[in-house]
Amino acid sequence: MHALLTLFVGWLFAMGLGISGMTDVSKVIGFLNIRGEWDPSLMGVMGGAIIVYSIAYRLIHRKRVEPIIEQKFRIPTRTDIDFRLVAGAAMFGIGWGTAGICPGPGITSMATGAQTSIAFVAAMILGMFAHQVLNARGQAAKAEPAKA
Repeated sequence: MHALLTLFVGWLFAMGLGISGMTDVSKVIGFLNIRGEWDPSLMGVMGGAIIVYSIAYRLIHRKRVEPIIEQKFRIPTRTDIDFRLVAGAAMFGIGWGTAGICPGPGITSMATGAQTSIAFVAAMILGMFAHQVLNARGQAAKAEPAKA
């Protein structure tokens, strides 16, 4: 049941991205191009998503003790802004602004066979792998005792 519900939610999310135009690279680039021919149509999509999420988040946490699918809610507790957060946000923004694709729409667009989406997702997976390797090395270096 868990897998079917997860699959349905993923499908519903993908359909929303496709119907709203979030998978259309030219539409996304047009939205991000505030100095040229700006296309504000995606503002409604993002605004609507933020409103729905904000209301649902408050209602769920008021009424439910446990989530439906998972064992517990995974709500971030860190509130500090560090180099890794800023660097990650900058890399995401540069990638989104340059390619017009972010992870959700990129994966959704692969269903069309678009080579740009396939290349994007391949690069994303490579970046995730590189992060895991570099992060593991950094953790290992921290764990080593200092040499005298």
